[in-house]
Amino acid sequence: MRLFLMSSLASLTVLSLGAVQAAPTNQPDYEQDGALSSIAEAIMGGKANLTFRYRFENVDQVGFANDANASTLRTRLKYTTGDFNGFTATVEFDNVTQVGADEYNSTVNGATSFPVVADPEITEVNQAYLAYKGFENVVLMAGRVALNFNNQRFVGTVGWRQNDQTWDMAGAVVTPTKDLKLTYGYVWNVNRIFGDDHPFGDLKTNTHIFNAEYEGFDWGKLTAYGLAIDLKDAPVFGLSSQTWGVRFEGKRAFGEGGAKLLYEAEVATQSDYQDNPNSYRAGYYHLSGGVSAHGWTGKIGFESLGSDNGVSFQTPLATLHKFNGWADKFLTTPVGGLDDVYVLASYKVGGESPLKGVKFDAVYHDFSAQSGGLDYGTELDLQATKKFGEHYYAGLKYADYNADSFATDTKKIWFTLGANF
Repeated sequence: MRLFLMSSLASLTVLSLGAVQAAPTNQPDYEQDGALSSIAEAIMGGKANLTFRYRFENVDQVGFANDANASTLRTRLKYTTGDFNGFTATVEFDNVTQVGADEYNSTVNGATSFPVVADPEITEVNQAYLAYKGFENVVLMAGRVALNFNNQRFVGTVGWRQNDQTWDMAGAVVTPTKDLKLTYGYVWNVNRIFGDDHPFGDLKTNTHIFNAEYEGFDWGKLTAYGLAIDLKDAPVFGLSSQTWGVRFEGKRAFGEGGAKLLYEAEVATQSDYQDNPNSYRAGYYHLSGGVSAHGWTGKIGFESLGSDNGVSFQTPLATLHKFNGWADKFLTTPVGGLDDVYVLASYKVGGESPLKGVKFDAVYHDFSAQSGGLDYGTELDLQATKKFGEHYYAGLKYADYNADSFATDTKKIWFTLGANF
């Protein structure tokens, strides 16, 4: 925390000085009382947000005599000030506590006779950053930030878990036109979901993130991105990598009744970087297409993470739970790479049914090695979610991984209740 505060204060000072020096010359000087009054107005005119998320998670995994049962409650308080000379400040506090069953390996509680549920008890500052919007079409920020890029395949907050993955960083977002957004971020520390008590709860790094989005096409959005990860802890040198890619996604109306065609295509290449002891160059591909109409959505997709010289394509900063099955068997890509053929179907109930607003999702995955021909296994994922009024929601979720030649059979069940104020 001390290193974080020192680094954050240094970055905030640089940004603040730059912003003050670049202020328009016709901006009035503030007398002391006037400045204090404006600061008070910014603080009093801010926005607060309080959320609660209760979750029960059960894990039945071959190789463990006992099921994991985790009952946790996350309480989150967030506050963002009003504007003061282009500056706003955001602070967010999280508390994750056990409120019932605690028969699970949280990764820090030593309960290794149970399967892992990576929701340790934590009280921490989840976010604390300054943002500056005093320049036209530019936003500067620095501090501890919960930031997601694109579909979170390479950089994400892992929002499914009770504790977020966040970034100690400085960055800029530039929108030179309404259709073009350019983002750069420099990250010096990754605050992972496991918390400070875990030996790798923090990852020291010199990471550069580049992202350019263009939405001027009728058919969708084009994104080009780069990610240079330079990790500073010897046990994870093998995850230092540079990744460059391009992504196109969109939807298009067709026929009668509001039907839409859905599509996405993505390709990337990854190679070793800085202190990585390996030498490799692996590819990534993701293609999907589908249709939505009358509350129904159907989609089929293929995602491939390659392998070269016995080293596979990795995405260590991603929201991994979103990809390759909810049972989380492929958080680390196998040595032989990974091919994931999946089929998705979802339906949101409309009309005046008692189930109005309930959304059902079903996904089936067939996993295999990208090289070597192994069949890893299959997985069925099911989910039902529902919002109640303006503030409340609930969800029931199930994952069933059937192993062939990778990992072990695993079933997971989640029940979630949440409130947002």
